Amino acid sequence: MLPIELEYNIHIDKEVIFMKKKTIITISREFGSGGRMIGKMLAERLKIPFYDKELIEIAAKESGIDKELFEDNDSRTSKGFHLFGALGYSLGGPLSAITELSLNDRLYLVQAHVVEQVANQGACVIVGRCADYVLRERDDVINVFIHADEKDKVERAKTSYEVDLRDVEKSILKIDKRRANYYEYYTDRTWGKAENYDISLNSSTFGLEGCVDIIMELMKKEEEHGR
Repeated sequence: MLPIELEYNIHIDKEVIFMKKKTIITISREFGSGGRMIGKMLAERLKIPFYDKELIEIAAKESGIDKELFEDNDSRTSKGFHLFGALGYSLGGPLSAITELSLNDRLYLVQAHVVEQVANQGACVIVGRCADYVLRERDDVINVFIHADEKDKVERAKTSYEVDLRDVEKSILKIDKRRANYYEYYTDRTWGKAENYDISLNSSTFGLEGCVDIIMELMKKEEEHGR
């Protein structure tokens, strides 16, 4: 069956962008930077699917593994060897081929498999899950990293997330360190390093809406000129 080419109308500065390519946007983010909200706002404007915790639901249903295990494992790694270097595992392989791995690695690979599945379905926004790395061989992906000034991350963490209010700064550092370790373990890349993304944005400088506008403008340029 031939793929169906979809078109989405995107309104920005009274212009209309026609998404002839089924573009996938991945959002990596510092904790408290508003990256998840930016991704959700972007998906709403584009009228395309948004995936964050939704990926856990899909992964749990597909694998038969308890959803709570995915939630507990999120941003945690195994120790002792680098998964891909040691096993040479192909993400295109069947899930049944990963049963001999540690639980953490199995959970990661199931989520990576789901990331590929939703990307194959068409345009979408994916938050976290090393999606930029999982989809690195595709030419229809825009990878974004969102960071923010410390004071803004602290304020957002206090009002929007369940963190220890007695030491918010420490909680933010701990969560970001865990994300960095997880990303670096499974990708052998440096989390947050500009060269690993198409664009890195400071949400304190541009605001959440401003970041969405910039990403959409980047999409427009990609559509007009290609990569």
